[in-house]
Amino acid sequence: MDPISAQLVRDAIEGDQKAYAEIVHRYRNQIYNLILRMVRRREEAEDLTQETFIKAFNALSSFNAEYAFSTWLYKIAVNNCIDHFRKKRLKTYPLDNPIPARDGELQREFPDHEAGPDAGLMEKERHLTIQEAIDSLPGKYREAILLRHAQDRSYEEIARLLGIPIGTVKVRIFRAREMLKKKLRDQRKNLFS
Repeated sequence: MDPISAQLVRDAIEGDQKAYAEIVHRYRNQIYNLILRMVRRREEAEDLTQETFIKAFNALSSFNAEYAFSTWLYKIAVNNCIDHFRKKRLKTYPLDNPIPARDGELQREFPDHEAGPDAGLMEKERHLTIQEAIDSLPGKYREAILLRHAQDRSYEEIARLLGIPIGTVKVRIFRAREMLKKKLRDQRKNLFS
């Protein structure tokens, strides 16, 4: 901490009102801007800035001069904002309680996202369908798509492995994806028609 700030803090701890005023003068804009970015409302930022300085002055004796005063003050400001947000939280309701409304009470219904007993079977079937679609691709497209997605190779690596330009690799992967989309869409249509 710079010697001037250290002296100001010592003077403020001893009750020097001019030292208090100088600290506020030096740090007020920084603290206000920090708080404003957090709360996004000028009136709240003004109030929280004042509260921050009050809390800081009440805790000045706990300040450790080995650290920057501004960092200590910033921490108080951030904690003050967090406390503010906690107090301001919206009223919540338990999930299983009905919500009061003008026309009575509203019950909540939540979808069940738990995997059912057939989830594993459906996943295997989906994987098999995709694999069959990939296997049905012409060789040059199948090879490019497998290198890209099954082996997680970069376009550059695929170009080097196949001995083709990178632009050709991108075209093959694009076309392979388009063919796969069409095959899978057609399969789904046939399944539900």
